[in-house]
Amino acid sequence: FPASSNTTPAVFFLTGVPGLEAMHRWISIPFSTAFATALVGNGALLYVIKMEPSLHKPMFYFLSMLAVTDLALSLTTMPKMLGIFWFNAHAIPFQACLAQMFFLHSFSIVESAVLLAMAFDRYVAVCHPLRYSSVLSSSLVVKIGLLAVLRASGLMLPLPFLLRRLPYCRSPVIPHCYCEHMAVVKLACADTSLNNIYGIFVTFFIVGLDVLSIGHSYLRILRTVMSLASREEKMKAFGTCLAHICAILVFYTPAVLSSVIHRFGHHIAPHVHILMANLYILLPPVMNPIVYGVKTKQIRERV
Repeated sequence: FPASSNTTPAVFFLTGVPGLEAMHRWISIPFSTAFATALVGNGALLYVIKMEPSLHKPMFYFLSMLAVTDLALSLTTMPKMLGIFWFNAHAIPFQACLAQMFFLHSFSIVESAVLLAMAFDRYVAVCHPLRYSSVLSSSLVVKIGLLAVLRASGLMLPLPFLLRRLPYCRSPVIPHCYCEHMAVVKLACADTSLNNIYGIFVTFFIVGLDVLSIGHSYLRILRTVMSLASREEKMKAFGTCLAHICAILVFYTPAVLSSVIHRFGHHIAPHVHILMANLYILLPPVMNPIVYGVKTKQIRERV
């Protein structure tokens, strides 16, 4: 691709998985399978929760939010990704790239917030079971959902404007499967310190606030569980949290590994970086409905 002389290019070009272009058709098989699984799994989860009156509880409302977020995350990235693999549709308009980046990062932040809300739900259920219904009212669940969306939108809204102000005089090729913030920043030929600082601030703010709050909830849950008299009571209380713990690991583990590889794995092949970043997008939407379908008795019976 020739270098661009425009300050704002009309299009960017997504390479897909750099170094493995010849294998894109083969790579598309697990990707398309994962996409189909995410659509069917999360769609089934939403259908079961809607149709089963016994599931109309705060825990399952939060699970519905998680399923909607996972569907949105998949639909934001996967169609374009499969277009690259199947049809060599590498071009993406500049405005569409910014929109994809905004929604991608926004839905990731929303998912983190929903996982935090689910940790609060489990804390109340285990530590204050008699107050569960009064604390987690339907109005509070709605407010938490709206707050998660507003927080994500507010934090991500500056990013497109910060990127639009930069001149892009280098080759408009993004070595990635989708428009990710730092991948776009690297194409600019100006001082990008503000973008870098803001990106680090958002990452540490979200990860720090949400992970520490989730950890605090589980420390209090653990303290309550350990104070229970019988082993059966302890296992039952722990069992109510197991699916959520799995969801936390599925979401945060690929994100942390991808971040570590990106910053310290300078000798690792580029395609490993990209595949790890894709795992962060693919794994939660695929695994969450499976985990909750297997671990939640009411959903398992309905399915």
